[in-house]
Amino acid sequence: MNYRHSFHAGNSADVVKHSLLISLVRALQQKPGALTLIDTHAGCGLYDLGGDEAQRTGEARQGVLQAFADPNPLLDDYRAAVQAVNAASEPLLYPGSPQFLTQLLRQQDFLILNEKHPEDADTLRGVMRGTGAAVHQRDAYELWLAMVPPRTARGVVVVDPPYEQTDERARITATLSAAHRKWAHGVTVIWYPLKDSATHQRWKAQLRKLGIPKFLVVEHWLYDSEQPGIYNGAGLFIVNPPYTFMQTLPPLLEGLRAALAPEGHKGEIVCDWLGD
Repeated sequence: MNYRHSFHAGNSADVVKHSLLISLVRALQQKPGALTLIDTHAGCGLYDLGGDEAQRTGEARQGVLQAFADPNPLLDDYRAAVQAVNAASEPLLYPGSPQFLTQLLRQQDFLILNEKHPEDADTLRGVMRGTGAAVHQRDAYELWLAMVPPRTARGVVVVDPPYEQTDERARITATLSAAHRKWAHGVTVIWYPLKDSATHQRWKAQLRKLGIPKFLVVEHWLYDSEQPGIYNGAGLFIVNPPYTFMQTLPPLLEGLRAALAPEGHKGEIVCDWLGD
C-alpha cells in the first residue's frame, strides 16, 4: 500500500494518531525528567489541505474537519495544536507529527527528526528552522536503531512509514526486536493502515513472537464491517505506554470514534494488549 502522506494529510488516521500522541507525551511529561522524541519517518512537517495532492483524495473532510466540527472537549488539545499553524478558524494547513511534537517540547526535551526522501527532507528543514529540532536524512530503520537508547533516560520513538515497500513490516519487526533489546523500557509508537486483514493478522502473530510484555494495540475501524480491498482505518502499536496515558485513553477513544464515524456507520476503536 502506497501511503505518501501529502495525499492523506488530516484524514481520520491523522486525527487518531496525533490525538493519542499528544496524550502520550503529556502523560510522560508529568515527570520532570527530560524526554527525547524521535520521529523516524517525519515527512514534510506541514501540509497544504488546499493543495492538489490533498484535494485529490479529500480525506481531510472525514478527518480534521469532522474533528473541528465536533463539540467534544476531549478533542480540544488536538484542535489547538492544528489551530496553532493556521491563521483562519478553519484549518487550511495540517501539521505533521514533527509540528505536533515540537509544540509539546519543554525546555529540557529534545526532538530528533528523520526523513529519507530528499525533497521532503529539504522541506522539513525549512518548516522546522528555529525550533531546535535535529533533522536527519537517513534510512529510517538504521536511524531508529542508532538513536536508542537516547541520551536522556526516557523517550519516545514514532515510526510512521508510507508502507511503499513490500518488506516494510518485516523491517519494522526486525528493528523493533533489536531496539527493544537495547532499550527495553523505551516507548515506541508504530502507525499502520488497516486494509488487508489477512496480512495484518500475520504481522501481529509475528510481533507477538517477539515477547515484548507491554505491547498495546489500538485499531480504529471506520466501518461497521470490513470493506475488502479498501482503506478500512488505521492502528497504532504502542510499546510501554505509561499508566497515566492508559487511564485517560478510554474516554478519548470513544470521543474519537464518535467524531470520526462516517455517515451511516458507528465505527469502532479496539484497544487491547497484543498478548491477550
